[in-house]
Amino acid sequence: MWVPKRLRWRRTGWVARWRARRAAWPRGARTAPWRADDGVASVWAVFVVGVLAVVVGVVLLMGQAILGRHRAGGAADLVALAVADRALDGQQPACATGARVARAQRGELVRCTVRGEIADVTVRAGAGPFDAEVRSRAGPAHGWGVEAGKGELRLQGGAGAGRRS
Repeated sequence: MWVPKRLRWRRTGWVARWRARRAAWPRGARTAPWRADDGVASVWAVFVVGVLAVVVGVVLLMGQAILGRHRAGGAADLVALAVADRALDGQQPACATGARVARAQRGELVRCTVRGEIADVTVRAGAGPFDAEVRSRAGPAHGWGVEAGKGELRLQGGAGAGRRS
C-alpha cells in the first residue's frame, strides 16, 4: 500500500492508512469526498419524527372535534326530551329545565322553542378548542305524522311512503 513520504516512518496501521487518505483530499475539505453524505440518516430520522408528530397532532385535533360534535348531539337530544317532557307547563319552565340539563351535560342552551308538545332546541357544546351547535326536536309520536286512532302511518316524502295497518 502506498503511504506518503511524511508518514513512512510510522507503522502502516489503520491510522497511517487514514492519514494517507486524508492527505489526498482536496485542500480545506473537512470530510472525504466519498463520505460527503455522512449524517444524512440523522437528518432523515429527525424529519420522519417531525412528520409523525404533526400527523399525531392532527389526529388528536380531529378526535377533539368529533368528541365535541358527539357531546353536543347527546346534550341536544337530552335537552329536547327534557323540554318536551315539561312542554305542557309552558315555554319558560320547560326551557329553564332544558338549560339545567344542558349545563349538566357541559353544554349551553342556545335556542329553545315549544310549539304545542313539540320542543325544538339548539345546544352548543364542545371539547378543547372546538365548539359544535346541534339542533334537536322531540315530542309525541302523533306530532310526527301518525294519525291517532286510525292505525295508519303516513311517511313524509314520496319514495319511501308506506302503510301500516
